[in-house]
Amino acid sequence: METDIQEIQLACFRLGDATFAADIMRIKEIIRPQKLTKLPKAPAFVEGVINLRGMVIPVIDLRKRFELPERVALEEARLLVVGVSRQLVGLVVDDVTEVVTVQVGDIKPPPHSIDGVSAEYLIGVCLVRDTLVMLVNLDRILTSREASAIAGLAGTGR
Repeated sequence: METDIQEIQLACFRLGDATFAADIMRIKEIIRPQKLTKLPKAPAFVEGVINLRGMVIPVIDLRKRFELPERVALEEARLLVVGVSRQLVGLVVDDVTEVVTVQVGDIKPPPHSIDGVSAEYLIGVCLVRDTLVMLVNLDRILTSREASAIAGLAGTGR
């Protein structure tokens, strides 16, 4: 029996002063940044790769992807390990703040650009305790060409 999803659990994270969120079901784990291996010829927003329990995972700096100002090195920085384009990638965020449950009906379409972030990277926006939270569309973080290139660079291609 199919039921319509009424609510969604979101992991909220910060990039600068802005609050973003991703569907908790897409996040495999949240870890502290690890030693990176830089990749030659990688796009600017790809920091490199990490070895996570024997898996080579490309690491993407969401600030660079969203063309936000670079971060000063923060101790609170975290890596969200998520599935994107049938591969795992690590997304560098400033801090992971909380997990919230949001009514699907409360999610509004994103404006064309919000806080400098293009709407192409967002599913929508919602208010959580008077804070505007932008829902990241994990499937749009990488174009299919970028995903293939990164998989090739990281040696994770099939």
